[in-house]
Amino acid sequence: MDVRRADERYQGGDPAAGIESRHAFSFGPHYDPDNLRFGAVIACNEERLAPGAGFDEHPHSHTEIVTWVVEGELTHRDSTGHESVVRHGDVQRLSAAGGVRHVERNDGPGPLTFVQMWLAPLRPGGDPSYEVVHGIADSTPYAVPEAGAMLHVRRLGAGERTAVPDAAFAYVHVVRGEVRLDGETLGAGDAARITDAKGLEAEGRTDAELLIWEMS
Repeated sequence: MDVRRADERYQGGDPAAGIESRHAFSFGPHYDPDNLRFGAVIACNEERLAPGAGFDEHPHSHTEIVTWVVEGELTHRDSTGHESVVRHGDVQRLSAAGGVRHVERNDGPGPLTFVQMWLAPLRPGGDPSYEVVHGIADSTPYAVPEAGAMLHVRRLGAGERTAVPDAAFAYVHVVRGEVRLDGETLGAGDAARITDAKGLEAEGRTDAELLIWEMS
C-alpha cells in the first residue's frame, strides 16, 4: 500500500481566476515519469472554483472522466449537446472516446469543490457518451467497463467499517473525514494505492466519505 498525502499533490490551476487545482498524478507542467498512473487511473484532481469561475471549452479524447462533487454545483456542457448541473451525491461520467469538447463552470452562488478522476480506456476510439447518476446510494457500485473499473462510494460513521474490494488494483480516496486503513490514518484528500488488495477494511475514525476504485 502506497499512501499519498493531500499536501503532496501538485499545485495547479489559476488562483487569480478563482481556480485552485491539486493533482495526485503527473499532470500538465507537473511532469513526473514515476507517477503517470495507477491501474486505470491516470488523474485524480481536486478542483476548487470560486463563484463564476470555470474551465472554458476544451477537448478530451480516449479518457473516461468521472466526477464527484464535494460541495456546491458544477455546470457541465459538452459538444454532444448535454447540459447538467451536478451536485454532491451525483456521479457524472463523460466518456471522451474518439473526441469531445466540454465546459465546466461554477454558476452557483457558493464555492464549488469537486474530485475529477480520469481513467484510461481498454480500447481507444468510439463515440463519446455522457451520464449522470443522481443521488447514488451508499455502497452502490458504479461500473466503468470501458476502463475495466468499478467505483464504490462509501459513507461511514465513526467506528463503522467497509471492505476494500479484493482487486489487482484498488485506489482509495478520502473525500471527507478520517479513516483507518491497514494501520494508516487517512484524512481528507489523502489516498492509498493498493496492489493485490485482499482482506482489507477501512474504518471511520470520524464520519467519513470514501471513493474506492476497484480495477482489474
